[in-house]
Order: sequence, then C-alpha cells, then structure tokens
Amino acid sequence: MRISDLAREAGVPVATVKYYLREGLLHEGELTSATQARYDESHVARLRLVRSLVGPGGLSIAVARDVLTAIDEPPPDSVDLLGVAATAVRRPTEVRPHPEVHALMERWGWPVRERECAEHQVLADALDALDGAGFEPPAGVLDTYARAMDEVAAVELANVPRDSVAAAVRYVVLGVVLQEPVLLAMRRLAEAAAAQRQTPPSD
Repeated sequence: MRISDLAREAGVPVATVKYYLREGLLHEGELTSATQARYDESHVARLRLVRSLVGPGGLSIAVARDVLTAIDEPPPDSVDLLGVAATAVRRPTEVRPHPEVHALMERWGWPVRERECAEHQVLADALDALDGAGFEPPAGVLDTYARAMDEVAAVELANVPRDSVAAAVRYVVLGVVLQEPVLLAMRRLAEAAAAQRQTPPSD
C-alpha cells in the first residue's frame, strides 16, 4: 500500500506518518522508486501501537521511542526490561535517600535493589506529598495496598507469554505502560461503586 493508504488504514494524517518515519518510530517501507515506498500490515500495526503510546499512554515521542526500542531489541535482563517500562510511566525525579520506603518494602517482602531506587523515589515523593498536605493514611492502608499490588503483579506475570521472547517483551512493556491508566480508572470506578453501596437508597 502507498503512504496515503497506510494513513487511511491506521486512521492518522499522512503528515503524522511522515513525522513518525522521520523520528524513527515507524520502520521504512520498501522503496519502489526514488520518492515512493510500499507499506504493509506491519506498518499499520506499528502505527496503531505508536498512537496508543503517545495518545492514551501519554508518552512523549522520545519516551515512546525508548519503549519501542525495548520491544524491538529487548535488554537481556528482565529487571532492565521492567525498568524501561517503569521509566516510561513515571516523571523524571531526583533520587534522594529514602530509607522509609526501603523499610516498607522489606516489611512487604519486596526485595530492595539499589538500581531500582528511581522507582522507590516515586513512592517516597508520593508519601512526602501526603505528609506535606497533612494527610496521614489510616493505619494498615498501605499494607492493604501492597497486598492488592502483589495480587495484580502475580496475575500480570502469570500471563506473560512463554513461547516467544518478543511476545513476552511486548506484553511486559505494553502491559506496564498502557495498563497504568486502566488501573487508575478502575480504582476510581470501584470507589464510586463502593460509595454508592454505602449510601442508603432514598425514598
């Protein structure tokens, strides 16, 4: 298909396709002349993936490129792979000492790895924000959250494809990046449902 057909199939403007090509987010097509190329279904799938990352996923072009690189050329260590995905969904942050987070992680039975301290800092910053606002989580709430996250993590990892490294990489990276908004939306819906159940029906 020509670039105009590709754009129509993927539901994006031709200018956007050309931009993604220039930025290296979309692989080149097969040249048919000096100025034209042929594209196929792999380009359609990639375009839709890119749109998901920069649209609902909320990633910048630069971060989306890192995620796509991890999918195309997965790092040898699964922890590094999770790191790529985690970096994509968090804001840049300055890593400072956060012994309180390490203490919580040890209490929850989560290993404390120094190379993951940027992710630990995200939790430390969130807890600092609560403290700065004068909001103290009720006793046991963080432990309840930790148990819930253990269940989420177990379900997600249990469903990682085992028959293909490429499929596993895609599942892990996109699962972290694109399911983050799903988890947040489900939390809000669950809270609304719980509040409604607690409200006595009006006559």
